[in-house]
Amino acid sequence: MNKKFFLMVLIIALSLAFVVLAIDSRLKTVHYEIENPKSETPFRIALITDLHSCTYGGSDQSDLIKAVRAQNPDAVLFGGDIFDSRKMPDENAVTALKALGAEFECYYISGNHEVRHEKLDYYKEIVASCGIRVLDGTHTKAAVSMTSGTPDIYGFDDTSAYGNLSEQLEHIREVSGNYHFEESFNVLLIHRPENFEHYTELGFDLVLCGHAHGGQWRIPGLLNGLYCPGEGIFPKYAGGFYEKDGTAMIVSRGLAKESNPVPRIFNRPELVIIDIV
Repeated sequence: MNKKFFLMVLIIALSLAFVVLAIDSRLKTVHYEIENPKSETPFRIALITDLHSCTYGGSDQSDLIKAVRAQNPDAVLFGGDIFDSRKMPDENAVTALKALGAEFECYYISGNHEVRHEKLDYYKEIVASCGIRVLDGTHTKAAVSMTSGTPDIYGFDDTSAYGNLSEQLEHIREVSGNYHFEESFNVLLIHRPENFEHYTELGFDLVLCGHAHGGQWRIPGLLNGLYCPGEGIFPKYAGGFYEKDGTAMIVSRGLAKESNPVPRIFNRPELVIIDIV
């Protein structure tokens, strides 16, 4: 009887531990390193995507802000869907934007949630008021006290803000075609990863995306993601590092949690840190 009892307790304990690990929604920091043959100036980027107005450390966003501070990035890039168009209050996103905009050089692009309900201009005004530069079809040289050799950053609105993907790609070509890619490291900040093959044709060194939420459900080592918007079942670009024809792409698994209709499984929210060296 005792053996059966202890076996049952062990099975229950292991089952509970499995569930706790599976639905762990604590923020984690993920690091990538990208080589830059065009400059010897190191540059650190913090990539924040798909916050969806969720909270980290309460409404003051203390956990997220502390995590960024701990990494001391040269620039913070917001990769879209920082706000949520469904149910989460805008104030949660504004708190994070204000705090980080006051401390770091920050850049922002829209995601599909900012485009919905014709609120894109409204959200851009909020972001700009937080001291963050809005990239909506523009190019900028990362300032960082005007240090030479820093990356060129190009940012564009989400595809849904255009008539279609072709219009967005044509706009990217028009903007990027005015600059000499061979002279500096070039970063494309854009929301959706499923168009990677098109981005590689544009000649960027590094593409930074979100949108996929890590495929929502994962099985580490077996399944990188179950489903992503824009990619469907078993997505190719759910999250992580990808490379093709000289272009690297990093896809953040994002920060959405309580905004999701279903829990993330083995898919912790992440702050992405990229060292360009």
